[in-house]
Amino acid sequence: MTETPFVPAVDVTALLLDTDTLDAFLGALAHHALDLAPNATGCGVTLERQGRPVTVSSAGPTATELDEAQYGQDDGPCLQAMRTGTTISVPDTLNEKRWGTYPAYAATHGARSSLSLPIAPHTHTAGALNLYAPHPHAFDTTDHQPLHLLAAQATGAIALAQRLSDARQFTDDLHTALQSRTTIDQAIGIIMGQQRCTPDHAFTILRSASQHRNTKLRDLCAELITTTTGQPPAATPLHPRP
Repeated sequence: MTETPFVPAVDVTALLLDTDTLDAFLGALAHHALDLAPNATGCGVTLERQGRPVTVSSAGPTATELDEAQYGQDDGPCLQAMRTGTTISVPDTLNEKRWGTYPAYAATHGARSSLSLPIAPHTHTAGALNLYAPHPHAFDTTDHQPLHLLAAQATGAIALAQRLSDARQFTDDLHTALQSRTTIDQAIGIIMGQQRCTPDHAFTILRSASQHRNTKLRDLCAELITTTTGQPPAATPLHPRP
């Protein structure tokens, strides 16, 4: 009896911590999937973003092309795996009757068999791990358990990475908002000095001018500061609060 060769498990959490961005993590994930399926020559990672499937990372020369062919007809094994949460195996694309013209396209583009495993099924980050091989029945002798474990671990890691990415975006948005607030505060100070008025009245003057000129308030304030001082708005408050 032939023993299945030992394949070391992938520590997806460590992989996530070792990469700086979500894209880098997904790229490493695709390459690790190829390590677990030595007969495969390509791997694509599909994630649904804003209601559309996107190959967010790939390894191998044709994975992205094969993924996108399925997106074009809105049908195929990777989309079925993503939408149903089940593993989809294609033993031989030349004998495959599902998914319209896609199997013939895959065969002519060097994929005679494929394996698609769901990632984060039934969530807003649903996706699939798609493996492609140039020979039929290439995954018949592959141990699927490590691949299933990788996809299952990726489910939690991608959700975490997405939260971290969202947090960074929130931080960037907050920084932009604070910069806008600083610019507006500086402009209010200028109007107060010119008109000898209260901060509320100065803000009303700026807002009315913004509406009249159909210009964003921050842009109007930046223009006022530059015109008055000869310098662009300061990046930080002139008089930060304690």
